[in-house]
Amino acid sequence: MGEHGHGGVSPDRRRLGWALAIISVVLLVEVVGAALTGSLALLADAGHLATDMLGLVVALVATVLAQRPPSRHRTYGLGRAEILAAALNALALLVVGALVAAEAVFRLAAAPPVAGAPLLVLGALGLVGNLAALGVLTRGGSGQRSLNLRGALLEVMGDVLGSLAVLGAALVILTTGWRQADPVASLVIAALIMPRALALLREAAHVLLEGTPRGVDTAEVDQVLRRVPGVRGVHDLHLWTITSGQHAVSAHLVVDDTRSLRCGDASVLDAAATALHNHFGLTHSTLQVEHADHADHEHTC
Repeated sequence: MGEHGHGGVSPDRRRLGWALAIISVVLLVEVVGAALTGSLALLADAGHLATDMLGLVVALVATVLAQRPPSRHRTYGLGRAEILAAALNALALLVVGALVAAEAVFRLAAAPPVAGAPLLVLGALGLVGNLAALGVLTRGGSGQRSLNLRGALLEVMGDVLGSLAVLGAALVILTTGWRQADPVASLVIAALIMPRALALLREAAHVLLEGTPRGVDTAEVDQVLRRVPGVRGVHDLHLWTITSGQHAVSAHLVVDDTRSLRCGDASVLDAAATALHNHFGLTHSTLQVEHADHADHEHTC
């Protein structure tokens, strides 16, 4: 006995594709620039960009997989591919951040010479490219972004901040000659990467571990269901996220003994499903109606 609805938010693959193309060009410029200037900050930013490129590719593939229809073997389809992509992106960011931090600490003791002027120009070019990619991903507002697209957006936002760190290092080297500014900027980039990666990984893990959807209070859902006419009790209440923007709920509703359990008597189901939709936007609900003396097995019509 249940009512099912399917919804979800699909990221704009065209936006991800354009962002990937822009980041690829910026990465090429920064790799060549790091070789010419000897800058760790620029190399760190290039490594961050390489990780983001991989992340955008994974995000792009995930959007394609997520659109595949449900099958006999995967009744929810492949919507979770987007969540897995976000988790992989977060793990990759953590690895890059740790490597950059370790190398920066090593170079603080004896910073090699860095060409400040080329570093300033390359940092400016990187900033322009990253801002362009950020503009592509943020186009269309923030109300309908999947966790997958939000992960890609966070990566590019980190790239923008990384470019600013490179510019800051270049300005310090040019004005003061303090070469340690380069590894210090690298540490700043690592510090920008790690918290974002941890937050994204935590949110992806919450979904993969069937955590309650953000913004939905289980106790409040229980109260709303108990207020449905004819419902005497609620148990086995479960709330989870299938993929970004697509939440699900299942519950057993104990009804008055005077309520019939015949197939087709869906008055309680209709009222409960409507309440879940109106109060919480939950459109995928599976509800079992039973009497108080129901045994430990499901009622079959």
